[in-house]
Amino acid sequence: MLLLTLLIVFVTSSTCSETQSRQKRAWIIDSYEIEEGHLGPFPYKLGQVGIDRKYQVYFDLYGQGIDEEPEGVFTINKNTGELFVQRPVDYEEQKVLKFSFEAKKTHDLTIDTRLGIEILIRDINDNPPLFERPLYEVTVDEDLSQGSHIHTVVAYDRDQKGTPNSTFHYAIKSVSPESPNIEFFIKNTGALSFKGCLDHEVASKHTLLIEAIDHGEVVQLSSSTTVIINVEDGNNHLPVVTGQTGSGKVKENESGVSPLRLHVTDHDVFQSKAWRVEYTILGNEKGYFNIETDRKTNDGILTVVKSLDFEEGATKELKISVKNKAPYFSCEVKSRPTIGLWNVDVTKNQSSGGNIHYNATTVIIEVVDVNEPPEFTVTVKEARLPENTQIGTWVEKVTAVDQDSSAARDFIYKVGDDPAGWMEIDADTGDITTIKMLDRESPHVVNGFYTLILHAMDKGQPPMTGTATLQIHLIDINDNVPKLDVNYVDVCLSDSHTPTNISATDPDGDPLGGPFKFELLGDIKGKWKLDPSYGFTAGLVRDSSVYAGLYTLKVKVSDQQGEYGIYSLNTTVCSCSVVRNCRSRNIGTFTGEGAIGIILASLVLLLLVLLAAVSFSCKEEFDNWETIPDDFLLGQINHSNVEKPGTDCKVSNIFTAPDGQKPNYLSKTQDQDDRRSHIIWKGMDEALINNHTEVFWREYRSMYENRDLKYHKRHQLLDKSLRSLIQLKLCSLQETVDDLPDYEPYIYAEEGDLDIVSDLDRICFSDGPPSNLCENLGPEFEPLASICMPPQLQNQEHKL
Repeated sequence: MLLLTLLIVFVTSSTCSETQSRQKRAWIIDSYEIEEGHLGPFPYKLGQVGIDRKYQVYFDLYGQGIDEEPEGVFTINKNTGELFVQRPVDYEEQKVLKFSFEAKKTHDLTIDTRLGIEILIRDINDNPPLFERPLYEVTVDEDLSQGSHIHTVVAYDRDQKGTPNSTFHYAIKSVSPESPNIEFFIKNTGALSFKGCLDHEVASKHTLLIEAIDHGEVVQLSSSTTVIINVEDGNNHLPVVTGQTGSGKVKENESGVSPLRLHVTDHDVFQSKAWRVEYTILGNEKGYFNIETDRKTNDGILTVVKSLDFEEGATKELKISVKNKAPYFSCEVKSRPTIGLWNVDVTKNQSSGGNIHYNATTVIIEVVDVNEPPEFTVTVKEARLPENTQIGTWVEKVTAVDQDSSAARDFIYKVGDDPAGWMEIDADTGDITTIKMLDRESPHVVNGFYTLILHAMDKGQPPMTGTATLQIHLIDINDNVPKLDVNYVDVCLSDSHTPTNISATDPDGDPLGGPFKFELLGDIKGKWKLDPSYGFTAGLVRDSSVYAGLYTLKVKVSDQQGEYGIYSLNTTVCSCSVVRNCRSRNIGTFTGEGAIGIILASLVLLLLVLLAAVSFSCKEEFDNWETIPDDFLLGQINHSNVEKPGTDCKVSNIFTAPDGQKPNYLSKTQDQDDRRSHIIWKGMDEALINNHTEVFWREYRSMYENRDLKYHKRHQLLDKSLRSLIQLKLCSLQETVDDLPDYEPYIYAEEGDLDIVSDLDRICFSDGPPSNLCENLGPEFEPLASICMPPQLQNQEHKL
């Protein structure tokens, strides 16, 4: 049972009185042996602790087994020192119990003696060995060799280590089902193995009952576990070809078809690795055929992957073998010695070949003759030809051969695809010639190559066609001049020295195209320049002396070979106060009297131009000409078809009365507004008669900016002025239309694009319009100026 040993450590009091009066202590200690798991009755006495004292003491216990886990195991008689056990203890829970023993004086309760006590508990065999799991299940292959490790079971015993109580061994108590060809055994480590041969067909599962038994002296304890071993079917049966289905015929030049299907039988487990087969084709050196396995039926599906040619042979003989994907094996027990492994005969083959004879069959594939298209000797051909070659030029010749025809040539040549319609081919000879001029810049030419598709069509039923491609490399010639990308630009007044880009392109390739040389023609000195002037893009720079308006510049663009084109560049100069695009700006809406003044001024200018147009005379002398500033309204000047004047045409002064006298428009003034109106109109009238145009516009502007002059007075003044001018011009017409000379109409230029309309900018001159307005009208204004300009001025312009 339990053996109880008391180990006593003396602890003396450290008080001063005890130090001075130390006495010799006498102890009585007994040893007892009891067994673990004592059945009682409780309490029972273990022994007694005694102290030789002349005074009386009492005893007390503290620690494990008393007031610490496991509590309530030991007690002591406080007066006599007798030690009692109150209940059983468990070695597996507590192997050693440590507590303190104290002896106290009864008169002052001071500690006389303190002892540290350790109680050692001896183990008994009260725990059987236990397995980690109550059930083990593993799967092994059928072809596993005898002696191979299957699985390891593990058990443990809680009794004291190194004693017979915790020592145990394993034993196989039963095997189900039993088989004469296999015997399982277990090692001391718990490793499972077997002797003989596994056979899935005999037993697909083995159930083993395994025990672990300890070596206790009084009693032996044990426990058990179950091990289930599943045997996976191996390839111990070879597949056998049982037949075939399908026509066994295939048309020549046909691929992707299956002429036959092979059927096999295998006695291994359906859909297992041992049951699945794979096929091998012998005699398929050129790779015409391929065979695949149907995963559902194990059939072999023969497929033509490369078209056959009847002319190379009417039949194809193939040998097809079949085997399983899993390696084949067999195992047979020869003898069963008592010691060691059994004697077995094992056949295995991890790769094809060897001593195993796989089943094979021979199949015949019949090739059916069909009409084949003629074949070109060269399917992709190239030719070189300069663009703009004369019609009828020979390009290239193609040749085709028809293997089906016994005749020398039983087909014709045709053009399959000629995107631009430039070529034709001789149906008999295959000679290709041009029927149109070739253009390298055509959209049908890609990277300098023109692609022509050619056909050779035989006369079979149905007719078959062979195809060839002719790549014609067109040699570039300089047959294009560079052109401006756009014929208009916008220039902002704020961009005084900032260039405006103008770009050009040339369809010709290098070195016949860009970069280009840009030049400005005409009278542009001190007004416009190009910086840079070489490249694919030039920079147009406006001089600060060029005001807002529409200008037409002549631009000459030359390629690297000197070929050039001259183009009109419509240039709009504006303030760009709203957006950077002069043409896309919305026409501003002016309100109040200023807007009305602008509208009335526009009407005046329109009437003046119309009167000037009908004032031509063949006899009156033209004295002077002043034009209205072209930037007054910032409108767009469009080309007009105007008849060319005769050589004796004269222009009369529209501001001179027939009698040469100054007309009196206002005879008196009625109030202060009339006096102001009279003064203003008088200045305007004198300016018109004396051809002082600048003075006229300055007076005209002051009339509308004068806020002291009421609106109705200004309107009345303008109305009277217009009536007088119209009356004056009607009186000046002294010749009828019949007296005008006959001349052919002269076309100057086409009208501009009405969809592109420039915006109107408000004009503000501090000191009246500049004197050089007429110099900035551009070259397109020259035809109109030549009609209405005195001869002496025309001569001066020609000299310039």
